[in-house]
Amino acid sequence: MTLVVGVDSGGSGLRIALARAGDGTDEAGRLLETVTFCEPMRTGPGGIDAGQLLDRLLPAVEAMRERAGERAGEEPARAVAVGAAGMATLGDRLRAELPGALERAWGVRRLALAADAVTAYAGALGQRPGAVVAAGTGLIALGTDLSGWRRADGWGHLLGDCGSGAWIGRAGLDAALRAHDGRRGGSAALLARAEERFGPAAGLPGELYPRTDRAAVLASFAPDVASCAVAGDPVAEDVLARAATHIAEAAAAVLPVGTEGEVALTGGLLKLGEPLLAPLRAELRALLPTAREVAAAGDPLAGAVMVAGALAADALRLPEDPRLLQLTR
Repeated sequence: MTLVVGVDSGGSGLRIALARAGDGTDEAGRLLETVTFCEPMRTGPGGIDAGQLLDRLLPAVEAMRERAGERAGEEPARAVAVGAAGMATLGDRLRAELPGALERAWGVRRLALAADAVTAYAGALGQRPGAVVAAGTGLIALGTDLSGWRRADGWGHLLGDCGSGAWIGRAGLDAALRAHDGRRGGSAALLARAEERFGPAAGLPGELYPRTDRAAVLASFAPDVASCAVAGDPVAEDVLARAATHIAEAAAAVLPVGTEGEVALTGGLLKLGEPLLAPLRAELRALLPTAREVAAAGDPLAGAVMVAGALAADALRLPEDPRLLQLTR
């Protein structure tokens, strides 16, 4: 048995897991402990702040090792897997700094730097071919036949992430402001919810536009849209139906031809429940009639631990990619 570290860095914060990995046949390993930091990683011109991540990662793992009863001088970790939101476009500093820093600190030579969609995929389906839609504040779909990756969306709340929490929240606020203005397509119910959450509608632009966490603020309104849908508001129901269509289209775009057609959904957006899931199941049946929806086995942190364990055992079969999954070994 050997120690491995999994890291999940997303829009809601940073999670770090210490686990004992097996021989590669047991992909889940044995989780020892997790630590959570609620503040997301900073980003700058060079991308995600590698120094801030290391400042949290190194002492957190040492503390977990001590609590797990590891003896001083033992190998801190055989392999590390970091899954980070924005890795594909904002991961240059992580790719440049983490391999050397972890080798100097722990002697670690086996490192996986992955987009959070890859660790979401690994957590949901392991190393089987198929498609995974990771839906939370943002949304991205990833599929593989184990020879390469297919990606759909994940372009951020300004250019895409269609059907995501931010997309649903924005569509709900659009309907609220339409009701405020007296335009068609408005919803008085959503306007009331928006003013309850954010204050007077006229002040919403000033509340939202200056913030650096706009996507998260938009996504915070998605549960209100779902609540209005449950109460029978037709505008809210339509927003969720359109979100379901976008999510199903993303899954259809990445499902590899010639596989068993497994599709898994993962992410916090699924907590909206039946108001979203009922139309989503219908859309998946319509677009992918031969596909098989399966429950996600685990979350992105579990996926990072699985990737680290497989990397430690020379058993990683997920395909390398210069942006989505970069390996050092």
